[in-house]
Amino acid sequence: MRSSWRIGTLFGIPFHVDQSWLLILVFVTLINAGNVTAAGLTHNNPLMGGGVGLIMSLLLFSSVLLHELGHSLVARSQGIKVNSITLFLFGGLASIDRESQSPREALAVAIAGPMVSLTLFGVFLGLTQIWPDTTLAGFLVEDLANLNLVLAMFNLIPGLPLDGGQILKALVWKVTGDRLMGMRWASASGRLIGWSGVLLGVFVVILVGDLGGLWISFVGWFILRNATAYDRLTVLQESLLNLSAQDAMTKDFRVVNAHLSLKEFIDTYLLAGLPTSMAYYAASEGRYRGMLKLDEIQQSERSQWEEKTLLDLVHPLTIIPSVSENTSIVGVIKALEASQDRYITVLSPAGAVSGVIDRGDLVKAIASKQNLPITEGEIKRIKSEGTYPTYLQLPAIAKNMEN
Repeated sequence: MRSSWRIGTLFGIPFHVDQSWLLILVFVTLINAGNVTAAGLTHNNPLMGGGVGLIMSLLLFSSVLLHELGHSLVARSQGIKVNSITLFLFGGLASIDRESQSPREALAVAIAGPMVSLTLFGVFLGLTQIWPDTTLAGFLVEDLANLNLVLAMFNLIPGLPLDGGQILKALVWKVTGDRLMGMRWASASGRLIGWSGVLLGVFVVILVGDLGGLWISFVGWFILRNATAYDRLTVLQESLLNLSAQDAMTKDFRVVNAHLSLKEFIDTYLLAGLPTSMAYYAASEGRYRGMLKLDEIQQSERSQWEEKTLLDLVHPLTIIPSVSENTSIVGVIKALEASQDRYITVLSPAGAVSGVIDRGDLVKAIASKQNLPITEGEIKRIKSEGTYPTYLQLPAIAKNMEN
């Protein structure tokens, strides 16, 4: 079953609603219907009260959508691709392709959402001067003004994943020159705020007897959970910077005589049961001639197998995708994705082949560094399929580290 539905497009940005949003829509609609009925504005008509409550809820979520659109449009002005905007249980989320590349740009994206909410607050507050709160229209615009003010103030709390946490991250990044330092500060603040919300909610329920405290605890748990995820991401990114190609490469390659005919190579290596996933390099006269691509050898004309040698099909090391031994893992990930090959060649300072790295090797090196519980069976699967696990999308993480 799908977890979200695409509703439409705003400024070229896909707009989705998550399943959880339906729950909060019903909840907020019931609350709004009760409030407007209690104010005596629906003439005790339940159907009218429900209809007005639904309209108020949709206008509230439209405000949330505009809040996220503010983030998205500023991000897009920086050349960042915005994949989608999704409404869910706790509000909205703009999915962007990468982070901003400077603290000033990051601050602009972070503050855009609250600024939209404050602008909407001002607009609705101005409309309250036209319609008194004793009218249905006046009640509606006053409620929307207050909700947009709360939305802006809540999001400005300085802890991830809230906008205030993104602002704090950008400011620390600007002062220290270290983006990861900003992430650490903002995620630590988010965890503190999250724990405070969880405990406050529990105290409200126990000491005051107000079950509304459960919602406070729920929001606190959401903040805590996401702040912890940001902290783990920060630790992972630090590991990517501290690991190099030399830490991940393996010797899972063979060097063969470049003067072998294609038939001799196929008979000796491919038909002998050796793994076709292994990297092969050709050498002669004491030096590397280049890399061999097995699909090219297998697809060559059979009539030429005895005439052609490996030297005829070799790809020189100077033109194949490669990295040096001291290239950071971030650089290796980007190079591997750019090459679209199963593995990438690691060259020594002298230009010889030191090793090869595939996606399984990268995951294994990171798992070892982070003490992640990834089994050898999972590593073999990654190597075989040539794809990263869904819970460790290294290309996206590396892309966010371009700055």
